[in-house]
Amino acid sequence: MIHIENLVKRYGNNLALDHLNLDIQEGEVFGLLGPNGSGKTTMINCLLALLKYDKGDITIFGKPMRVDSYDIKQEIGIVLQNVAVFDTLTVYENIDYFCGLYIPNKTQRKRYVEEAIEFVGLENYVKQRPKKLSGGLLRRLNIACGIAHKPKLIILDEPTVAVDPQSRNNILEGIQKLNAEGSTIIYTSHYMEEVEQICSRIAIIDHGRVIAQGTSEELKGLLKIGETIKIDQIILEENDLALLNSLPHVFDLTYDFQMLEIRCTGDKHNLVRILDHLQACDITFGRVLSELPTLNDVFLEITGKQLRD
Repeated sequence: MIHIENLVKRYGNNLALDHLNLDIQEGEVFGLLGPNGSGKTTMINCLLALLKYDKGDITIFGKPMRVDSYDIKQEIGIVLQNVAVFDTLTVYENIDYFCGLYIPNKTQRKRYVEEAIEFVGLENYVKQRPKKLSGGLLRRLNIACGIAHKPKLIILDEPTVAVDPQSRNNILEGIQKLNAEGSTIIYTSHYMEEVEQICSRIAIIDHGRVIAQGTSEELKGLLKIGETIKIDQIILEENDLALLNSLPHVFDLTYDFQMLEIRCTGDKHNLVRILDHLQACDITFGRVLSELPTLNDVFLEITGKQLRD
């Protein structure tokens, strides 16, 4: 559905996009991750032909994306991080206005608006103005305005920022429903658990390039460290630590104040192997905790940055 090839964008001496290449398939919920300043927003603006780039090619739906590609733009919905609605219009009037930019037929537009209102659960708020809505309801309105015209491609830029957990769950469920109904979705977020939950594939961008992409599990497979095992209330001597460190798939370990932390490379039986070893050595211990790698671990190892840097 989307093909980006050798995309280059400069701001003076700053290279914002450095020969970026990316393909997004029809029907995906595609996660886009990167630290601030990585090039995500610049890439999206170029994708939408809102920003002129220096070099490269962008095709959407198999057609070159140009400033005047209105047939392509009509099939795209955008939900920005900053809520973009009119304070002087009601909930219904806002959705009707944005839908009207794409759907001139009044009968069809009325049906689309009502379906969008039902989809985001704003039936009881249609006559209210945005200033009267909570943060979560305002986000839902923002989404309804971006998807009411039933676009094939939806770009969601951090749609759950600063909303309560219940509203966040509603939004995520809505995104999955949109995808199930046929929309391809590009999703950016600083919440890694959201990306893991809803995205079929993920790309990590840094310094204007895609530095890793794949499913969540494929990205986790890039890590040097797999499972991390923590064992407390355990008394060990230097020889015990040396034997543990020599076990297969043990990457490294730390031991302090009777707390043992063992970082293992990828293997399905690390915990069993370590517990069997402790039992064979007649070493007693307290609580055992096993932690699998997260998408955040992948991000930190690949970029060396916290997401909100």
